[in-house]
Amino acid sequence: MPISPNFTSILSKDCEINFTQCAPNGFLKYTDLCNILQLTAAAHSEIGGISFLDMQEFNQAWVLSRMRVEITKLPKWGDLVTVKTWINSLENSRSVRALEMHVNGEKIVGSETFWAVFNTKTRRPEGLALPYKHFELYPEKRATQEGFSKINFNHKKEIVFEKTVFLSDLDIVNHVNNVKYLEWCLDLVDEKLILNQGVKSFEMNFLKELSLKDKVIIHENISENETIFSITKEDKNCYALQLNWK
Repeated sequence: MPISPNFTSILSKDCEINFTQCAPNGFLKYTDLCNILQLTAAAHSEIGGISFLDMQEFNQAWVLSRMRVEITKLPKWGDLVTVKTWINSLENSRSVRALEMHVNGEKIVGSETFWAVFNTKTRRPEGLALPYKHFELYPEKRATQEGFSKINFNHKKEIVFEKTVFLSDLDIVNHVNNVKYLEWCLDLVDEKLILNQGVKSFEMNFLKELSLKDKVIIHENISENETIFSITKEDKNCYALQLNWK
């Protein structure tokens, strides 16, 4: 698609939280929070001419590599939220994108995401084949207090679950959707921590893609203020999640 006449380098998008997105406590699920953020990023890419459909002409897609989310509080069922997004950096095969969620003018969520251009045929990263210089960059306009980082999961950990990848876990790029990893891990957390909005922030590293019928092991390491999950396939690290508690 061509660049939209309504294109702007900072996108603001409103949406109402519906009941299918909420946990039993009536507040937005952490997984659906990530979905909303990702859909907003996709909408901005679409009006800027670098969407999934645009990139598929060159067998390319944006793939999420790292993500940090800082949460003051979660929106509840019926809330009208405003999600804003802009790009901090975009060069060759990499991009850092910022996202914020607001309710009634109050910022309640900030996120920093790191994306890579991925060739869906060769399954390798490569330079973006589409023009992108029309995007104004905002390197100093940050959405989070801390940037994303490499999660340290090379410490004592316990095997807590084994899983096989099913068709429902895959996305349009034919690998496990980034939100699915988060869902698998959160299902292993004490439900009271989730229902009481105990998550202060979380960070995810996506290391290797997983495909249909892959068998994986989920590991956990718990300390006083954080929990780290890692997912391995044949002893190779595929994903890491760090949950920081309030």
